[in-house]
Amino acid sequence: MYYETATNNHGLPHDPLKALVAPRPIGWISSLDTKGRPNLAPYSFFNLLSVNPSIVGFSSGTLKDSQRNIEVTGEFVCNFASVDLIDSINTTSKTVASDVNEFELAGLHEAKSRIIKAPRVLEARAHLECEYVKTVELPNDENDIIWSLVLGRVVAVHIDDDYIKDGLVDTLAMEPLTRMGYMDYGVLGSIETRQRP
Repeated sequence: MYYETATNNHGLPHDPLKALVAPRPIGWISSLDTKGRPNLAPYSFFNLLSVNPSIVGFSSGTLKDSQRNIEVTGEFVCNFASVDLIDSINTTSKTVASDVNEFELAGLHEAKSRIIKAPRVLEARAHLECEYVKTVELPNDENDIIWSLVLGRVVAVHIDDDYIKDGLVDTLAMEPLTRMGYMDYGVLGSIETRQRP
């Protein structure tokens, strides 16, 4: 099969591109608004983009509360999304009013961060405390949707000690939840190790 993205004429019921760039890590982003109210939302367009400095980024096709909060307060947390929290993560993807506390909506608990004010998800196995760097507006082919990439510098890392084995993070044991295409989530099944040449 072949199609050109300018026309998106693939002939399938759903866009296959998201199923091909997979699995994608989930940025489970917590922030505070100017009134100190928490917000929590998952983003499947998320990744670690560099180290020294360590920069993470997530993008969204509409201006959501997370982006608004981060741009005003200058901080956010990336909470580790794991398989055991799939229902809570999915619940926090619901579109709700800005004054709704997604922690409460999903039956989760807030934990204090060390450097920033935005709360962490207590139940998450790891957290990245981040300071806002900037927002990059991405090229727009459809005038009704403007995608933005929000960048943050990781200033502190929390890792559950149970997942550090022989001085290394046991990522497989942490069971990261990943995003596939359509309504599908993915789970890591095994690891293949190779020394780089």
